[in-house]
Amino acid sequence: MTLPISLIVITLNEEKNIERCLRSAPFVSDILVLDSGSQDRTLEIAKRLGARTLQEPWRGYARQKIRATALARNDWVLSLDADEALSEAAKGEILKLFQKPEELLNIDAFSFPRKANYLGQWMLHGGMYPDRQVRLYHRARAQWTETSVHEKVEAKLVQSLQGDILHWPFPTLSSQIETIDRYSGLRAADLAKRGNKYSPIKMMLKTIFKFFEAFFLKQGYRDGQAGLIAAMVSAFSTFLRWAKLREIQSQTGSKEP
Repeated sequence: MTLPISLIVITLNEEKNIERCLRSAPFVSDILVLDSGSQDRTLEIAKRLGARTLQEPWRGYARQKIRATALARNDWVLSLDADEALSEAAKGEILKLFQKPEELLNIDAFSFPRKANYLGQWMLHGGMYPDRQVRLYHRARAQWTETSVHEKVEAKLVQSLQGDILHWPFPTLSSQIETIDRYSGLRAADLAKRGNKYSPIKMMLKTIFKFFEAFFLKQGYRDGQAGLIAAMVSAFSTFLRWAKLREIQSQTGSKEP
């Protein structure tokens, strides 16, 4: 059974993930993989699985997804990252939704809880779950926000579904640190753009609170050693963001003494 849904995925060297992602949505009638210069087998695998593929220069996360949405052949779009996949429960909910297309006229988009596999286990605490994400949307009634990082779909009428999107964000701790290094620079730039000023006290307190929030308030300790490591890495990410804000403002001469 195929549905009037386009699956869009943006990629860069995702040969280890792309097959799992595409196979998780066998009901879509259109698959578009928008690549930004992969040097591995990503496009070969995607083509073998029936995807349309296109290579274009990187625009940024939001703009890349806006472009992929525009290239979709259907108005209903399912957007997955290459390291994500629909769970069986999520598949079943989507199939059920489209059995009554008239009811879709009253909904602009659907959100899913997202469950991350971190250090080999599924994380259920520490703020990592349910981590709701809008991933299925009508492109005429919803849009991606154009931010430099943590892009999201905005829509007025969003219905919450219960089936999980499964997420494998970091194959190793080293890859997570590399991602944090990249994202923290983008987040620091956003802070500077919004007029935030660096303060050593603020940096210290926010870093400490981030660990306390993730490990204690959001019960990261219930995920055991993985929860402890996740909380510490999250705190490090907060520290790095504010340290890079200092770097930006010292270079522009706007850092407070």
